[in-house]
Amino acid sequence: MDEQIEALRVIALEPYYGGSHLAFLDGLQAHSQHDWTILGLPAHKWKWRMRHSAIHFAQKCTQLMNKGENWDVLVCSEMLNLAEFKGLVGPVIASLPTVIYFHENQFDYPARHHDERDLHLAMINFTSALAADEVWFNSEYHRANLLNSCREMLQKMPDYQPMKQLDQIARKSIVQHPSVEALPARPARVDGPPVLAWVARWEHDKNPELFFEALYQLIEEGLNFRLAVLGEQFRETPEIFATARTRLGDRVIQWGYLENRKDYINRLLASDIVVSTADHEFFGLAVVEAMVAGCYPLLPKRLVYPELLEPVRNPDCFLYDGTLAGLTEQLRQLIQKVVEGQDIYQSAADARVAASRFLWSEQVLAVDERLSAIVNR
Repeated sequence: MDEQIEALRVIALEPYYGGSHLAFLDGLQAHSQHDWTILGLPAHKWKWRMRHSAIHFAQKCTQLMNKGENWDVLVCSEMLNLAEFKGLVGPVIASLPTVIYFHENQFDYPARHHDERDLHLAMINFTSALAADEVWFNSEYHRANLLNSCREMLQKMPDYQPMKQLDQIARKSIVQHPSVEALPARPARVDGPPVLAWVARWEHDKNPELFFEALYQLIEEGLNFRLAVLGEQFRETPEIFATARTRLGDRVIQWGYLENRKDYINRLLASDIVVSTADHEFFGLAVVEAMVAGCYPLLPKRLVYPELLEPVRNPDCFLYDGTLAGLTEQLRQLIQKVVEGQDIYQSAADARVAASRFLWSEQVLAVDERLSAIVNR
């Protein structure tokens, strides 16, 4: 990095230190010119993390300060009840310039049943955003989604609707995309059927039913492919995964998350097509990484995906209409191209260029400068 700025001491609080939350902070610590102290809790029982982490972090920060540590700026994710945290720590820490980073939000997180949504968690997001000096979002789609969903929720309040406070949040909101690491060069492709990769979490909001139904139809048509199901798994996974593992048989070359980072990257580099069927996605870090790895992306034309492909001259070749018929048709065409010897890696060049703007080398200076600007106001 050529440009040098004065290093700040940053304290980062992450109640859910796993997945994209962990990747974001670890990437900043590795690439930023600032000095980062990260306090995190294991990525487990996220609802409890939202409810209790302010108490834990207030105690931990106070202990560190009493030992002589101090900071210039505080960064946290939307999993922290920031307003509560500031009320529990002393005035020195409470007065630090603060950024809250929204990876997700509880206004629009898909509940499986109509009465499941916990509006208390949504209000934690709202008051935390109010308590921050700046509110960062991982995409413009996410920023607009939260503001619109929050307004809809507040309008349902019987009285004293805090609409002016929502406008305050909008004025101090910016988009700061997360980033991915640069990857090794892609090896020469091994002859054989195309490898399809699933990189999403094994959860219902990623709509695995649509993905596997499309594969079943392609099998019935006699099309040949291989499959790598790589997404992260949790204690409870949709039943469709167990059913699909049996039905897909020896087409599967990898089933399950690869804990070893090198193994995971090597599998991405050996895959031809990455598919998303998500019903809920505010950025899609794993998809972006697969694009950087050279996979041809096939993504629904909704959510954040058109934003990821904004620099592409003809993004529709990487987007389908979100339906089973649309996904099956475009997968069919791609598989046939590989069988006929066409180079879909070259066909995906524009997508790789679009994804390359999310590399740490392209993003980290903007983060560093933004934090410096907040401190020096």
